Amino acid sequence: MCIDVFRATTTAVTALALGRRCFPAVSVEDAERLRAGLGDAVLAGEVRGVKPSSFELQNSPTELTLRTDTERPVVLLSSSGTPLLRAVEGTAPMYVACFRNRSAVSARIVEAGHAHVDLLGASSRGEFREEDQLCSARIAVQLVAAGYAPADDETGEIVERWSAAPVEDVLVSHSVEYLRRTGQGADVDFVLAHDDDVPTAFTLFDGQVVEAA
Repeated sequence: MCIDVFRATTTAVTALALGRRCFPAVSVEDAERLRAGLGDAVLAGEVRGVKPSSFELQNSPTELTLRTDTERPVVLLSSSGTPLLRAVEGTAPMYVACFRNRSAVSARIVEAGHAHVDLLGASSRGEFREEDQLCSARIAVQLVAAGYAPADDETGEIVERWSAAPVEDVLVSHSVEYLRRTGQGADVDFVLAHDDDVPTAFTLFDGQVVEAA
């Protein structure tokens, strides 16, 4: 399972919730290649926080919700989240998770009966940031209630520390500080306002984020 709350997996889940198709990319060149194959696709994303000149949108769930062209697929690029998605695609059943669909992902894992679950947070500048720890812990505590056990003490400590924490606790994150400082604070507000409101689990299949079957 891959988690990048600020912002790749939140943007991807939001795209699907809006009825769009979504294709994660690993680089600007890869994104442009995907768009060429899709036709009239929206390029959305960032490289080290900066939107490439050929892109229409930032890696932003808020910007997506303001668009009305939902028939256009989204090619999504982020500095860490989308490369992680693509890196682990095909290694095992892999879910795209964020605050918005955390309970749906937990329920899907339990229903599928996976024997082992890895929760992968997309690190930013080498940090496993608070927002991804909180999302991971909220998913993990539901798995523990269904009979799963933390793999080690460090995992157990993260689950214990974060599983009951309010979502506002992520405001100490460096991700939040960066987004506020660069005028992208609307995405922070979006994440805080959209907790567990998408009842669908998604996976990455053949390069596309799709509903988990």
